[in-house]
Amino acid sequence: MLPPGSNHLLNIIGQSATYGVAERMSRLAKRNETNELQRLIDQGHDVNQKHQLGWTPLHTAAFNGSERSVALLLKAGADVNAKDEFSTAFRTAQKKHMRSFDVIFMRDDDFSDKLHRGANFSGFTPLHYAALGDSLECVQLLLNAGADPTLKDNSGYQAVEYAGNVKIKEFLMKNMDMYVKQKKRREIEESRRYPLEMRLKENIVGQEGAILTVAATIRRRENGWYDEEHPLVFLFLGSSGIGKTELAKQLARYLHKDNKKGFIRLDMSEYQEKHEVAKMIGAPPGYIGHDQGGQLTKKLKEFPNAVVLFDEGRLTDGQGKTIVCKDAIFVMTSNLASEEIANHALELRREAKLAAEQREEGHEICEKVTISRKFKERVVQPILKLKGSYHNTFLRAFCFSSCRQLHFRRDEFLGRINEMVYFLPFSRPELLSLVTKELDFWSKMALNRHDIHMTWDKEVLDVLADGYDVHYGARSIKHEVERRVVNQLAAAHERELISPGCTLHLTVDYPNNKSGRNSQEVTPTIKLQLVKEGKKNVDIDVGNYFVPEDKLFF
Repeated sequence: MLPPGSNHLLNIIGQSATYGVAERMSRLAKRNETNELQRLIDQGHDVNQKHQLGWTPLHTAAFNGSERSVALLLKAGADVNAKDEFSTAFRTAQKKHMRSFDVIFMRDDDFSDKLHRGANFSGFTPLHYAALGDSLECVQLLLNAGADPTLKDNSGYQAVEYAGNVKIKEFLMKNMDMYVKQKKRREIEESRRYPLEMRLKENIVGQEGAILTVAATIRRRENGWYDEEHPLVFLFLGSSGIGKTELAKQLARYLHKDNKKGFIRLDMSEYQEKHEVAKMIGAPPGYIGHDQGGQLTKKLKEFPNAVVLFDEGRLTDGQGKTIVCKDAIFVMTSNLASEEIANHALELRREAKLAAEQREEGHEICEKVTISRKFKERVVQPILKLKGSYHNTFLRAFCFSSCRQLHFRRDEFLGRINEMVYFLPFSRPELLSLVTKELDFWSKMALNRHDIHMTWDKEVLDVLADGYDVHYGARSIKHEVERRVVNQLAAAHERELISPGCTLHLTVDYPNNKSGRNSQEVTPTIKLQLVKEGKKNVDIDVGNYFVPEDKLFF
């Protein structure tokens, strides 16, 4: 029988036994024991490894004013902008499945016993802790190492707001202004060297006109040449699978880096009926779910410059709260007018090429390009106003909130769209580029997953490009490669006709046509060959592998 209190003592001993290097380094940083800290660093231990409760040794050193430890950790590569995952003792205990008392004990012992136990420290950077700990020397060391004084913790506060010392507060304010100006200069210089158009083209095949239009609009916004009271609104028009969603994703990635909250995607099929708009902005008072907010308004509260806007830059949720989102960028996608866009593709593509050439030469663009304006006024707008566009659920949902009808008889909705962006069907060179990209993907997978090398003839690209379906865009190329190439690879693998370390080559076979010229009567097939060093390639016959080209199964 153990004496009273022994269970708790054993629990504390058990927690101590789980302490690793990060916990030891945290205690050493707290006590400013640099010799022992240096020894652990010399042994190759990671200075950015976090304590089991969420902080790094640099957080500990910064709050406790351990200047020598801060300098040592920074020299060893400590992340100067690392964020603490510790929130409150109670929440951390719940998250870690521990007792609150044990969390408090560890926090006091490994970090500091001077902090308020009910305060939320989630998202604190070392600079936040240095300001809170009134250590001007540590603040200077961190700023000299590149600490970002504009970063906010998870409660939305910057380091300067935790500074109790007047000198530290003034010093941080001065450095914040300098940091913002330097950051802006770096971004401008980077934009000159690496324009937005180039960034977008890295991940999107074709669509030069769409990319130029979006990039020009964003450039106005970034350089202060826009109406601050209204958001930017785009309407992306074109058939499925040609890059509308991908361009929106790449735009969000450019503006908000890797912040996932910066891109909010709403499935508009959920808002086909009038009453379902409540799911977007929240239920009105007196209805079930009134206190939960809407799917859109809730996310806008967390990231107000990421999403969509109705009614001149503002959204009001079901609880009557107004959400200001005038810095948001709205992207609406639609396949309305996709056939008309395809029919006018040649003219639109010629216009996009002219715009690109004019931009490279530094000439004015807007006065010289007129096809898009005429196309929008004579073709697109009449279609958008056409009554009964029931298949377009996105525009239909917006229509409910703007004019309460199933059509756009009035221009108040269309007039708020900054740019209508046209996505054209892929040209032949763009299709070949898509096929190459898809084959490269499977080639890398074959090498990484199966240690199999893959090569192919140029004719393979042409045959696969012929599988393009204008209604499904790039997806049709992806599916064509899967049907005609990957199916063979899987069948050959299953029958052990290929093995790790081998090299495969894709070629085109034209039955009954020895000249290699294609004709309407001849359907080319893609053959899989095993490359033999110094010998002729050997055909791999996988039999009747499944190629569902023109078959429907129910």
